[in-house]
Amino acid sequence: MGMSYNEKVIEYFKNPKNVGTLEEPDGYAKEGSPACGDMVSLYLKVDDETREITDIKFESYGCASNIATGSIITEMAKGKTIEEAKEITWQEAAEELGGLPDLKTHCSVLAVDALREAIRNYEERQGIGEEKRETTQEVVEERLTHVMNPMKGRDVMKTGLIDSVEVEDGSITVNVALESDHQFASAIKEDIEEKLEPRWDVEKVVVRFVGG
Repeated sequence: MGMSYNEKVIEYFKNPKNVGTLEEPDGYAKEGSPACGDMVSLYLKVDDETREITDIKFESYGCASNIATGSIITEMAKGKTIEEAKEITWQEAAEELGGLPDLKTHCSVLAVDALREAIRNYEERQGIGEEKRETTQEVVEERLTHVMNPMKGRDVMKTGLIDSVEVEDGSITVNVALESDHQFASAIKEDIEEKLEPRWDVEKVVVRFVGG
């Protein structure tokens, strides 16, 4: 497998738990990018009264550690309330697997980020907790830090791919410094919409490609 993995990591890689998708999930997140090497998509079902995660699934694009950490994080989160699940750390995920090679610790970080983003997505849809705050330009720009620029391996804000953001009366316009026919344009548009459309006070998201 190219590097030293312990038996538990190998087992979760070969026989991952909770693989797949959920129809009409209460929370959803996609972290990373296949163009950059690793990606995890995570789906949640949440009991609206108890806030307990009743079901959770994941899809992985990446290495053995990526698959194993996606699997273990679903097992750790299932049955917990969203507040309890938020407290799960990447160190705990790695420890639950018996440790990961140093070069692969980012996989546990990615899995935990996906879990927290799926919970955040649920909260945004429900308009609860911190996600009840009004969607301002600052909030939009923060959400865009979770959209990957597949050409650079970092987010679209840090890499300067976002030309400008406009927020007015429930409508968000994101101007992207890229040609509309670029090979990654549709994927970037989809990712931006996924991060912004669920917010409780957002009615419309427009993604414009204004050239580089």
